[in-house]
Amino acid sequence: MTDVKVKKEVNLTDPAEIENRIKELCQQFPHGITDQVIQNDLPHLEPQQRAMALNKLLSLGQLDLLRNSSGLLYRMKDTQTSGKMKGSDNQEKLVYQVIEDAGNKGIWSRDIRFKSNLPLTEINKILKNLESKKLIKAVKSVAASKKKVYMLYNLQPDRSVTGGAWYSDQDFESEFVEVLNQQCFKFLQSKAEAARDSKQSPMVQRNSSFATSHEVWKYISELGISKVDLSMDDIETILNTLIYDGKVEMTVIAAKEEPSGSSEQVLA
Repeated sequence: MTDVKVKKEVNLTDPAEIENRIKELCQQFPHGITDQVIQNDLPHLEPQQRAMALNKLLSLGQLDLLRNSSGLLYRMKDTQTSGKMKGSDNQEKLVYQVIEDAGNKGIWSRDIRFKSNLPLTEINKILKNLESKKLIKAVKSVAASKKKVYMLYNLQPDRSVTGGAWYSDQDFESEFVEVLNQQCFKFLQSKAEAARDSKQSPMVQRNSSFATSHEVWKYISELGISKVDLSMDDIETILNTLIYDGKVEMTVIAAKEEPSGSSEQVLA
């Protein structure tokens, strides 16, 4: 038998009941509700009563005020965010929420203005205030040399923002890449020479001259020549440049039991 849910009638003369109903709607729609949703649910509620209830919930820090292409949204407050933003006004909370939603890819001030519908002068003031509280940080983006993106203070910027291991303060580290090229090639070359000196059959020599990308990554990591932690993807990028330059070749074999799970091996 299907459960039948009966909507409880709200006493429109009791502000607390109106506020509770709005919170119930926000819980039903965790991504946020519009003013129209409240109007549809409480059609006999006066606009002034609705505004008072929303302002009360916002002032108590129980709701977040957001903006999307459809207009304003009201969403239940994240309790962690609520503690961080204690003492902030609604405009500051709105800007913080917009930045939080952008994640570790960050957001430009122009887009913050579009999403919040606040004047740029006000946004700049709020951004400085949030930075001073160490709630957000500005990060230079390799995509636009003169622009900064904003993200939450504790986030590690996405590689699309920083450019990954090959960039430092937006500058492409060509010398660093060249050093890695040389060291990767040197490692593969030493493997090939050791295989040739083994005096084994040609097939065995060829097989023993291969190295997996994980082995190359381990060798480079142990050298300690990089100030940043290099990933397997970083090393495979370098190996690909050596392949394109015709210095090494790659073959694909059945995957062995190794940490990388890689089935690709390269040969100098």
